[in-house]
Amino acid sequence: MSNLVIKIAELPEEFTAIKAIRKSVFQDEQGVDPALEFDGKDEISDHLIAVNVQAVATARIRYLDDKTAKVERLAVLSTVRGKGIGKKIMENALQVIANKNISEVVIHAQEYVKDLYKKLHFVEEGEIFEEGSIPHVTMRKKFSQSK
Repeated sequence: MSNLVIKIAELPEEFTAIKAIRKSVFQDEQGVDPALEFDGKDEISDHLIAVNVQAVATARIRYLDDKTAKVERLAVLSTVRGKGIGKKIMENALQVIANKNISEVVIHAQEYVKDLYKKLHFVEEGEIFEEGSIPHVTMRKKFSQSK
């Protein structure tokens, strides 16, 4: 993955690739209802895309207010999982958010990958809940404002 490039996606041009990744991961692999996955909030969000010859991963950043962002729809194609791409795309998302002077990030982490987010200094809060019939936990990360 030495040629991996992670960037803010150009919409609508790159949305077809983003949609294909999310369909493969969330609908085909995990059985998530397309109506839940494509919730009408893509147009008001920033999207990251990871490309290594072809698009292999994506994440969506939605701004809840002027202090809080939510990273959602982190998806890595099964053919390239286990190579650190999910962590890299999250690190990029956190940098994009920090550059906008947002002070905290919230995620609904699928329970089986919460350790990835713990490594990025997210803290669990609340009880485990179901979203799309998959166990999730809310996690939060606060940025220290040094400006």
